[in-house]
Amino acid sequence: MRAAVVWTVVAAGCLALLGLVLLWPTGEAPSLGFPQDDYYDATVVSVSADECESREILASVDCFIATFELTSGPDAGATGEFVVAADELDLPTVSEGDQVTVLDVPTSPEPYRYVFVDFQRSTPLWVLFAVFVVVVVAFGRWKGVRALLGLGASLLILVAFVVPSLLRDNPAVWVALAGTVAIAVVSLYLAHGFDFSTTVALGGTLVALLVTTAIALLAASATNLTGLGDEDAQVLRITAESLDLRGLLVAGIVVGALGVLDDVTVTQVSTVAALRRANPELGPRALYSEAVRVGRDHIASTVNTLVLAYAGAALPLVLLFAQGSAPVSRILTGEVVAVEIIRMLVGSIGLVLSVPITTALAAVTLNTDDVGSHSHGPVEPAEHSRLPVAEPEDGDVQEPPAEPAGEPDEDGWEEFTGSDREFWDDER
Repeated sequence: MRAAVVWTVVAAGCLALLGLVLLWPTGEAPSLGFPQDDYYDATVVSVSADECESREILASVDCFIATFELTSGPDAGATGEFVVAADELDLPTVSEGDQVTVLDVPTSPEPYRYVFVDFQRSTPLWVLFAVFVVVVVAFGRWKGVRALLGLGASLLILVAFVVPSLLRDNPAVWVALAGTVAIAVVSLYLAHGFDFSTTVALGGTLVALLVTTAIALLAASATNLTGLGDEDAQVLRITAESLDLRGLLVAGIVVGALGVLDDVTVTQVSTVAALRRANPELGPRALYSEAVRVGRDHIASTVNTLVLAYAGAALPLVLLFAQGSAPVSRILTGEVVAVEIIRMLVGSIGLVLSVPITTALAAVTLNTDDVGSHSHGPVEPAEHSRLPVAEPEDGDVQEPPAEPAGEPDEDGWEEFTGSDREFWDDER
């Protein structure tokens, strides 16, 4: 069984490597053929209210004009203006001193050459990331450092392989499987070390991931999802005509499920290892029974977390549709909301199934050599745990004196012999 787990993981890793080679993105990604936009950083110098000609209706509307100084690009140091009319739905609140990003459109008339795009958020994001790194390393120490390296490797695989390969119209499901297996192998071994316990957790993760992928494909086919419910997907239909949008949905479900699966599988293997250390005599059946109890508690909270996360992501959509006259059943079965429901249910099914699968593998295959032993070793009796006993003379049978039943009162302390005092000093 141990050999089967190892060889299964090795085979999955080799297949993932082969998938990376065969599906590696090559050539130019599809585009609309428009020239690249020029975005520049700027600092708002002043803001003033005014009346401007609306670009939507032929009338004057309230607006504000923001004067800014460019802080990047070839014209850094130059000043400019952007106008935001009150009839624009995404009207931002810009104040003096704000760090913003503007789009340069040289072909537009001078008042509208620069367009407000967004606020700059790089500095607070970097600060938050630094706090995250400090917290992880301070608590996790060397294991925290390795977890961060695993996170970096996961992001690298997503950015360098998964996203570019999908943009080049490679089969989305196969790209997702190759990418997620590679992420699981690299991140788990980096974070938890190259040992058999990690291999068992990885084996459980891969089996659950395969089951999740199969269920996601069946659900997407049974519900006739087209992948066109999202506006971004509709844009992709224009920029990448041959892209399989349904496959892209399944790929998103698989990638999203991996982040929760490895958490549960590693926890279950750690639980079995802890039980094995506590009682090396426990058999596989007892190990499985006790570890699954922990897994049920973990699943009860994790599924709730997963459901709330997906529900929170879909909540604005539900509120938007609820403002109309369509019944709730029609809203929930519409593709935009149904996609989120399917993500939630498929991810939860894969999560639940990962517990018995991983726990059974760990209970059958882990032994005492894999989990180590107690860090402090066996407990030795104290030097004065028993009172000294006089050697009996020939033919004498002498009973050892009884141990003191409790701590002596201070008033009677002088009545104790030297050996009694040594005993109590040791106990204290």
